[in-house]
Amino acid sequence: MFTFRFPLLVWLGIGILITSLGIRQSFGIFMTPISDYFHTGREFFSFAIALQNLLFGAFQPFVGMAADRWGPKRIIIIGSASYAAGLYLTSIAVEPTMMYLSLGVLVGLGLSATSYVIVLGAVAKVVPAQHAAKAFGLTTAAGSFGMFAMIPGAQTLLSIYDWQSAMQIFAVMCSFIVVFAVFIKTAKQETHTTHHLQEDLQTLKEALKEAFSHKGYWLIHIGFFVCGFHVMFIATHLPSYLSDKGLLASTAAMALACVGIFNIFGSYFWGAMADLYNKRYVMSALYLMRTVVISAFVIFPTTDMTAIIFGAAIGFCWLGTVPLTSGLVRQIFGPRYLSTLYGLVFLSHQLGSFLGAWAGGVVYDYYGSYAPIWWTAVALAFISALIHLPINDKPVPRLNMATA
Repeated sequence: MFTFRFPLLVWLGIGILITSLGIRQSFGIFMTPISDYFHTGREFFSFAIALQNLLFGAFQPFVGMAADRWGPKRIIIIGSASYAAGLYLTSIAVEPTMMYLSLGVLVGLGLSATSYVIVLGAVAKVVPAQHAAKAFGLTTAAGSFGMFAMIPGAQTLLSIYDWQSAMQIFAVMCSFIVVFAVFIKTAKQETHTTHHLQEDLQTLKEALKEAFSHKGYWLIHIGFFVCGFHVMFIATHLPSYLSDKGLLASTAAMALACVGIFNIFGSYFWGAMADLYNKRYVMSALYLMRTVVISAFVIFPTTDMTAIIFGAAIGFCWLGTVPLTSGLVRQIFGPRYLSTLYGLVFLSHQLGSFLGAWAGGVVYDYYGSYAPIWWTAVALAFISALIHLPINDKPVPRLNMATA
């Protein structure tokens, strides 16, 4: 039986995402030491992370367009430099507001150029359509493995050094992304069929007009907004939430590590399911699972065991939305402008991330409790499970392309 072998670019993308997203997901570990160092409330650090995520998304359409035009290699190298610079400048900050530039703007730009939009856009051009969602799932899982490795690593570094030294070590690690980028090649594209030839004739302006007039594209935006809200609220505030419940920092690190390790399996699982079943229904099932998992975590007493179980359960459906969402965009609009179209969808994800990270700090500082945000996350998960059902996921007809 023929077994599909993933191209080298998939494995290079995995190396990039392990580093880039692994470091990003560890930022929640730094909330308490940085807030204590500058004698600020949690809203300060929350806003810096929220700004990072907002700009992470805002830059995505532009870096996506640049990657579609000039290739991903140059974009990833520039992103690696910005990421490393942002982390280093954070480590030497003497005023908390400096972190808005370093941890917010520079790291946000670096993430936008070294994460899913660029990597998945490159993968889409070298992997056949029938294996695309599976390849996206495997690549997405890499970010989770980075989370599994980096979060305990961050906790270990903080136990040995101060937070400034830990940030500098992470800055050095970011610079190694350049090594992976050097070997990226996307010249091999499947342009043998009429379908691909028609896609190649489509202009970027036509692709954007086509997407913006598609109702399903906007529903995909809404769903990914909810995903961003969930991911960054939990990643940023779960350690502090568990600390408020009297649990040790090591428990929070273990819970987040479980998110990472179980998302390795979850991302590939949801991607594989998307190649076998209707992506809309798989996406709805994922959000229903989130609804149940978050509700149970809030209702039951918070202990070491429930924290770890929550990390594992939410991790299984953590970033399974990425192969499903990118797979839906590719299925409907094709691979030609995936970096651009998925980049715009990812902007919505990061708007949700901004709100989740920032609102968590605002609500806690105001109410002294995270409960309102947890229940908001439950309601949004259920709504998102419903809105994916009416999406028209059939490939858009391009009769005008055939006669061009």
